[in-house]
Amino acid sequence: MAKQKTRKTPAIEAMDMGAAAVDIGSREHMAAVNPDVIDAPVRAFGTFTHDLHDLADWFKTHGVTSVAMESTGVYWIPAYEILEQHGFEVILVNARYAKNVPSRKTDVSDASWLRQLHSYGLLRGSFRPSAEIATLRAYLRQRERLVEYAAAHIQHMQKALMEMNLQLHHVVSDITGVTGMKIIRAIAAGERDLDVLAAYRDVRCRASVETIKAALNGNDRPEHIFALIQSLDLYDFYKGKMLECDRHLEATLAALGVDQEHDPSQLPRPRTKTKQVSTPSFDVRAALFGVLGVDLTEIHGMGAFNRSSQHLIFRCLQ
Repeated sequence: MAKQKTRKTPAIEAMDMGAAAVDIGSREHMAAVNPDVIDAPVRAFGTFTHDLHDLADWFKTHGVTSVAMESTGVYWIPAYEILEQHGFEVILVNARYAKNVPSRKTDVSDASWLRQLHSYGLLRGSFRPSAEIATLRAYLRQRERLVEYAAAHIQHMQKALMEMNLQLHHVVSDITGVTGMKIIRAIAAGERDLDVLAAYRDVRCRASVETIKAALNGNDRPEHIFALIQSLDLYDFYKGKMLECDRHLEATLAALGVDQEHDPSQLPRPRTKTKQVSTPSFDVRAALFGVLGVDLTEIHGMGAFNRSSQHLIFRCLQ
């Protein structure tokens, strides 16, 4: 019986001859271009800003139109933004996807391999918003960090109170609420009269004046008072920084909606009147409606500022 000839697998043809790639590093970036246009297609560049502009000029000289780069920490951000400013189409690739593609040769550098995959159209870029949305996301992430820092000092305040056996958290639902903060600020200012402290009770507080007085009858010690004062100062500091972030967030959203014609009066009534914890100081629903023209908070589980809604909001804004 005659043996059948094995069919030769056709070679993969490049789809994008202007494809290039950058292997991101902390001290230097390895860049690769089409080896058909230059004898030395791989070149190292530094990470200083002028080096990144030199990288962009080198790409332009050799007919590069699109660039793929692997995401490594935050080192890719300056290179991505500068290449984008020079007019290149830049995609950010998860390193796991590039390494999982079979038939990788050991004698090929990461940059060359990445460029080859990119020229074949085998790489999928990660989601990267436009510059305006990236700015909005940066402010949001900075604000999230400030919320976390402030929350740590709330715990420090509560610890100082507990060490003095001031059971404030048992008589108020939140020590950073109206009643709690008035009492804490009074204690930090030197007030020790239980009648005066209990008089700061808000009308919405469920605990009675007598219960609050009993809870605030503690064992004052100077070191615990000192810790309480410092924690309060740090909490106020981060709250002030959060307000600064709010101003930038409000201005960024207003700039995004300046070309829109959405009438804020058409904004429906809020689905729930409960205010979320650590929400910005401006009307987020109205600001988002001015950009999108719809109220995403009408969707069950979606809030104007919770993490579950931010990804959808970014996608809609994009």
